[in-house]
Amino acid sequence: MENYIAMHLHTAERFLMLLKTKGPLSAAAVAQSLGITHEGARLQLQKLAAAGLVQAETAASRGVGRPVQSWQLTAAGHTRFPDAHADLSIQLIQTIQQLLGDEALQQVMNAREKLAADKYMEQLAGIDDIPARLEQFAAIRSREGFLAEWQAHGDAYLFIENHCPICSAAKECPGICESELRIFQQIMGGLATIARKHHIVGGDRRCVYEVAPLAVTA
Repeated sequence: MENYIAMHLHTAERFLMLLKTKGPLSAAAVAQSLGITHEGARLQLQKLAAAGLVQAETAASRGVGRPVQSWQLTAAGHTRFPDAHADLSIQLIQTIQQLLGDEALQQVMNAREKLAADKYMEQLAGIDDIPARLEQFAAIRSREGFLAEWQAHGDAYLFIENHCPICSAAKECPGICESELRIFQQIMGGLATIARKHHIVGGDRRCVYEVAPLAVTA
């Protein structure tokens, strides 16, 4: 029985991780990605739906045929991923703001930004190739809970964060997201420009940054 439970939990986690990183998928696409049967994928998705972790949406087919059903995480499903102690973060932000004021909060944010940028720059030192730098940075951010990845996008690149472990704090203090963007711009300084295209706090499924090599934008 213990082995069955462990296997079931592992299967559920694979499904949740797939939908978290790839977005809405059909049962057939889930089956293909995980190397299981369509029926097995459908049954597991229904179990996760019964648990309130995923939900199905039906969209009209682009061609002739039946409507297409896709599966995605619910709000409860998203909470299965790290939140970086959201409640404590919010309490600290509110306490600093109430006791010391907005200026003090901004000073704290500036100090945090510098510490983070310095840490990243140290870990990326000597990596001047953009893909190599993005690969290393994605690994760093993934260890911090952001589920980061990157991909080529025409003459540029996309840096993608499928999860935001500081989302609650960022909603309480919008300056956090602007600080994150400045940090990204610093670590790619001299190599590329950074522009945020999608934003979790703004309601998107993931944060996406376009990384445009300076040689291309010049």
